[in-house]
Amino acid sequence: MIPAPRRPSTRFSLPALGLILSCILLAIILGVVTWRNLDREERLMENFLRKEGQTLIRAIEAGARTTMMMGSKSANLKTLVRKTAQEETVAYILVVDEHGQINAASGSLPSSIQNLPVAQAISGKSPMTRLTRLASNQAVFEVTREFNPVGENASDSRMRRRWPQWCAMGGMGDEAACRQAIFVGLYTREFEAARREDVKQSLIMGGVLLLFGAGGFYFLFLSQESRVAQRTLENMELYTRNVIESMPAGLITLDEQGRITSLNERARDIFGHQEESFEGKHLNALAGEGRCEIESLLQDGQEFTDKPMECQAGSGENIPVKVSASLLRDRKGAPLGRVLIVRDMREIRAMEEALERSRRMAALGRMAAGIAHEIRNPLGTLRGFAQFFRRRSDDDTAAREYADLMVGEVDRLNRTVSALLQFSRPREPEYAAVDLGELLQRTARLMEEDMAAHRVTLKVDQPVKPVAFSADPDLLTQVLINLLQNGFVATQEGGEIRLGGARENQDIRLWVQDFGRGMAAEERERMFDPFYTTRKEGTGLGLAVVQQIIEQHRGRIEVESAPGEGTLVEVILPAGENYDKA
Repeated sequence: MIPAPRRPSTRFSLPALGLILSCILLAIILGVVTWRNLDREERLMENFLRKEGQTLIRAIEAGARTTMMMGSKSANLKTLVRKTAQEETVAYILVVDEHGQINAASGSLPSSIQNLPVAQAISGKSPMTRLTRLASNQAVFEVTREFNPVGENASDSRMRRRWPQWCAMGGMGDEAACRQAIFVGLYTREFEAARREDVKQSLIMGGVLLLFGAGGFYFLFLSQESRVAQRTLENMELYTRNVIESMPAGLITLDEQGRITSLNERARDIFGHQEESFEGKHLNALAGEGRCEIESLLQDGQEFTDKPMECQAGSGENIPVKVSASLLRDRKGAPLGRVLIVRDMREIRAMEEALERSRRMAALGRMAAGIAHEIRNPLGTLRGFAQFFRRRSDDDTAAREYADLMVGEVDRLNRTVSALLQFSRPREPEYAAVDLGELLQRTARLMEEDMAAHRVTLKVDQPVKPVAFSADPDLLTQVLINLLQNGFVATQEGGEIRLGGARENQDIRLWVQDFGRGMAAEERERMFDPFYTTRKEGTGLGLAVVQQIIEQHRGRIEVESAPGEGTLVEVILPAGENYDKA
């Protein structure tokens, strides 16, 4: 099961965050500017309407003074108010005395006519203003002050005397106290239209900023989702790559033209190509031209599983492999290429060969034990008769020589039988602490006479540092002696053989190297088979016993040899202190 990727930590996209912050800042600025514009427009409206109202009031007062100078009746005030109220911008004009009596009125009267601030208007030193509404719910800006056609600074005393009399005409007031207030209501339609237009523009700008802000939030959301998706894909890619690279088998993907699109490290290891790049190259560049059946099977469009075949490595070595091939398809089922699984069968084949060799050796051991038992008893009798005839032929030199030859041949045959018995019934190793340097020196001393007899020089490569490990020293000595015997036989007189050992990580390595005639590939494959030998006097059991002993020690043997270049045999043992002999 593929693990769920961790959700990445929240990190905002800088462009989106900048856009959002800019929209918020612009919205704040727009709100402040709109509020200030509306406030400024309201002040301008009030100033303008106040001045216009005062102008109308002064005009009505001037008209009233004219009528007073002409001695006209106060009824002319109503006519003056009515005419003035006919202006489009004038909603109404009221002249009210201090007792609330309406002396003159024209226009659409306000809904709050019963609550007019007459007393405040008469007593106030400056005009009063307020916003009110008509019965039709229309907004009106009202300007109010005391109605005084004479004026406070009037120099004509006669005009001041006429005012109370004129004011009292027609029941407009009494002469003792003729104080009145005038109310002028002015429409604010144009100003409200302008304000609504400003608000509309501000709302449009706010909507635009809202769209930009929403776009920023959406972009931020998409950015976060994209980041999560990208991180998820990266985690999936990393996980898939780790799975592919950790596979014990080689994995190769091909396109529809048979070109390599990818391969893991194990595939490179199997075919021996570590550094070279194969992406885009044909499969033959990796598996060897004409030396692998993969190409022909792929051309047939087959899908197969664990098909055994041999391919060629970069070094020229033939590699036994098992190959599985299947088609790669897209979502619609259309073919995209192929995927190959390549399993290296070298170790398995070596194990199979070792198992088969063990079976053969077991069978040979059982047969050898039977033969040795049947042969050894008659050999003792033959040797006894040969010695008897030798004692009886003191005067016959030829008979004595033949008797000695018979004894020698019987002894040689007995040694072969002893080797057969050792091979068929090997003794268990008796583990003890072994000093590698002492093991090499003792073996060299045991082989001094044989080396001198064959006029071959033996050189010992001692380990740099003392090396101790657990093994059977007698069996290892026999291994080294057998290897050295094969070495000096293959070496010409005056040649050299090297015996050495060292510790390498967790392994103990022993080697015997000669510079003699070497071996061909067929000889290397059969050198450990029982009874296989290239020497007339050999039994073919020496190397078989060597392999048997090393397998008992849970080790292995590696051989490098070529005709005319000599042979290097390495024995590799584990460096553990003891072994499980089960």
